[in-house]
This record gives sequence, C-alpha cells and structure tokens, in this order.
Amino acid sequence: MSFKHDVIEKNSILLTVLTLLVVSIGGLVEIAPLFYLESTIEKVKGMRPYSPLELAGRNIYIREGCYNCHSQMIRPLRDEEERYGHYSLAAESMYDHPFQWGSKRTGPDLARVGGRYSNDWHVAHMINPRSVVPESIMPGYPFLAETPLKVVDVAAHLRANRGVGVPYSDEMIEMAEQDLISQADPDSDGADAVLERYPGAIIANFDGNPELTELDAIIAYLQMMGTLVDFEAYEPEANYR
Repeated sequence: MSFKHDVIEKNSILLTVLTLLVVSIGGLVEIAPLFYLESTIEKVKGMRPYSPLELAGRNIYIREGCYNCHSQMIRPLRDEEERYGHYSLAAESMYDHPFQWGSKRTGPDLARVGGRYSNDWHVAHMINPRSVVPESIMPGYPFLAETPLKVVDVAAHLRANRGVGVPYSDEMIEMAEQDLISQADPDSDGADAVLERYPGAIIANFDGNPELTELDAIIAYLQMMGTLVDFEAYEPEANYR
C-alpha cells in the first residue's frame, strides 16, 4: 500500500488526474441535489416577513454599522448555545437582504436578543450604553430618540423586497404606511390589523415618545430578533438530521 502511495506522489500526471477525479466526484455530490431540490432551506413554522416598522429599524441598524460589532448567527457549539440560545437556523435569515450573520463580535451576538430586555432597557442602552452595561465600549446613539422616522414610500420598499422573494401580500403593501405607524401606537385602530398581518409583532410605544422616531424602529427590530420560532416545539425535518 505504501508503494502504491509513493507511485502516486512521484508521478505528477497521475496525481493530477486522480486529484481532478476526486474533486469532480465531490463537486457532483454537492451540486447535483440543487437540480432537484426546490429549496435548500428547511421551512420553519412561525417565520414571517418583517413588519414595515421592523424593516425600517433593520435599515437603521445597517446604516449605523451595528453589524460591524454584533453578529446574528449562533453556531452549533455548546458554549455558544449555553450563552445565546438555540443555534441559528437558515430559515431565520430567509427574508434578510442582506443577511446579518457576521463574523466579528466586539459586542454580543444579537440573534436571540428579542424579549431579553425591556423597551426601557433598550432606550437607556441606545442613548448611553454604560448606564446599563458599565464595561460597554459601544458608542451612544442619543440622536435616534430625537430623529423623526422618515421612510420614503414604505409600500415601494415592501414591493422591492417582494421582487427578491419576500412574500409580502398585496394587502401588506397597500397597508404598509398605516402599519408602520400603528405598530408604535398601542391605542391606534390599526394595531390589531398589524398583528393579523404580522403575527408575533410587538405593539408598543417603544421609546415612550409620542412622536414616531428612529429609536422606535430600531427597538422594534431588536425586540423581534429570534422570537418567531418556537424552539420548544421545533424538530428538524428527517432529511436534515
């Protein structure tokens, strides 16, 4: 066996041919299933598109470069699951354009931050991070609380997302601007309709300010992260085990 191994290593042409053969077989094994699988993403109950307010908050999150310090992907490793929770599923990012997985953690992973802290905590943290986390090196974002939320043509934004596969319905697009406002106003007539269109959405005046601000939007986004999938009832499909 050792002799045959030496023959392969000393014969460059034979080594090249065998290498190409192995790479070709490996490539076919990986690529061939893509021709008959409808989707490589396991469908998970509970996943839905972002509400207009959550989507606006996500845009602010990206604009401010939050992804440079916070990842949104929990790896299937024991230490990560003990700290952050259930490992991330591909389906949880299926409506993200672009996704926010990240690879650098100056701050903690945020994939499961939704519901972990109160709205008041998030307000204090965004305005002055060290008021709630003394050792934090995160910069403050007090201007978000003072900046009115302005989204140019909310419906067009949803329509653009639908163009890349996010299943926004005609009704969601038609009611986008009203839903954006209603989610941050628990007393509004449209609050119940928001929940019908976006199950699990949090209806609240997130920053306590009667005016709709950018802080409302980013907290709405943070509070839904990782909350849509019920992991107590979740079981992987047989093909993924």
